[in-house]
Amino acid sequence: MKKQFDFLIIGSGIAGLFYALKASKYGKVAIISKEDIYNTTTVKAQGGIASVMYNPDSYDKHIEDTINAGAGLNNREVVEIVVKEGPTRILDLINIGTHFDKDEDGSFDLGKEGGHSENRVLHFKDKTGQEIQRALIHEVMQDPNIFIFENHFAIEIITQHHLGQTLKKSSPNIECYGAYIFDTKSKEVFTFLSKTTMIATGGCGNAYQNTTNPVGITGDGIAMVYRAKGLIENMEFVQFHPTALYNPAERPSFLITEALRGAGAILKNHKNEDFCLKYDSRGSLAPRDIVARAIDTEMKLSGEDHVYLDARHIDKEKLITHFPTIYAKCMEIGINISKDLIPVTPAAHYLCGGIKTDVHARTSIKNLYATGEAASTGLHGANRLASNSLLEAVVFAHRAAEDITDTQWYSQEVFNKIPEWNDEGTIKNEELVLISFSRKEVQQIMSNYVGIVRSDLRLQRAMDRLNVIFKETEDLYKASKVSVDICELRNIINVGYLIIKQAKERRESIGLHYNSDLA
Repeated sequence: MKKQFDFLIIGSGIAGLFYALKASKYGKVAIISKEDIYNTTTVKAQGGIASVMYNPDSYDKHIEDTINAGAGLNNREVVEIVVKEGPTRILDLINIGTHFDKDEDGSFDLGKEGGHSENRVLHFKDKTGQEIQRALIHEVMQDPNIFIFENHFAIEIITQHHLGQTLKKSSPNIECYGAYIFDTKSKEVFTFLSKTTMIATGGCGNAYQNTTNPVGITGDGIAMVYRAKGLIENMEFVQFHPTALYNPAERPSFLITEALRGAGAILKNHKNEDFCLKYDSRGSLAPRDIVARAIDTEMKLSGEDHVYLDARHIDKEKLITHFPTIYAKCMEIGINISKDLIPVTPAAHYLCGGIKTDVHARTSIKNLYATGEAASTGLHGANRLASNSLLEAVVFAHRAAEDITDTQWYSQEVFNKIPEWNDEGTIKNEELVLISFSRKEVQQIMSNYVGIVRSDLRLQRAMDRLNVIFKETEDLYKASKVSVDICELRNIINVGYLIIKQAKERRESIGLHYNSDLA
């Protein structure tokens, strides 16, 4: 069955919902949400959203902090756009009902995180993403032009390939007409046609064993665009958050926000040493790539599976009021953070690369946009500055919506030619163990060989192992009826391949890509 809209948005976090509100002024919008609309990576964002609000902060300081954190590989034009347009987008969020913590005088209570030279992080306690998602959902639900499809999974974007044409990456005029969408409840595949399509599916944390991302974050949008011959870049820059709560029984890993270190918490090893100072004069508040490598080194030296975060010297009342989620979570597992050290370990957290976009969020495929973590805008360079991601999402969602008026839309005749999904000759796969085992194997390969520290040998071994799983999975996919499990496995294999391939091509250790053979 075909469904037709003016705008198709795949993803329901901050990037997708903010864009939906902007695009709905121009036509009917469909939002595809993989699970329910409240279950997104945005909801997991604790720390906040960085923006220049008051003196002595300035645009120049935020720009330089971003470029320094990104090891100079950032696109300076993009950095300037995001930093300078950021405050206006913050006001947009406030105007739709987002709350940020304030001081007694009514000014914003701005936090400070690693790599920032000034306090500029707006937050709502330690659940900023949840608050932003709440406000956006409330507005989206009131908009008569927005239609939400929960528990729907995007399988493939639709291009000329589905009209029988052969496409290559060098093809200059690839066009996107929408996507094939799997209803996970009815088990039907629908053909969603649209004048423009937005990829806002987030990152790919579940390509790794240990991640802070929800379990459904499997690089779906990036993999779909890659298979459609779109340009993907900088996949080697996978950011590992230094401080995920060490709790092996739990997945995904619970994030201990960097804002806690901004409030004074200190990383310590098993000898009770403030070890980060050995690696950088900024100590526990150095940029994330430096801190994550420092922790990785200390863990290898000690043979332990974690280090500690010490917040015991911070006022207990401040811990409870500013970090209630963390305080409650740790208490659940018997850790009183006002009295006990918090065991922490790095976890895959954020992808700095992804689908290559321009300053209007356009991809290399006509009428296909990308924003949020799925996109590679050039803002982050080789390492993301803390709390810049939510800002990037709203800035580029807005710019994409502004670009709508210049879009050349397809004729109805083109849409009429798009074929329905065809699964003739496939069977329901009963061997789910094949999928689950392969998924775990991919995650082990990526964690063991393509993690915080890499080498040429590890990367080649990872590529060899992944190629075997890829061939097995493609054969299984072609013979099977669609399921989320098989599609997610294909996607993490695709993004794993891209991470390895682009890591092999990067012949210098820089930012998040650290190759011990090149150090």
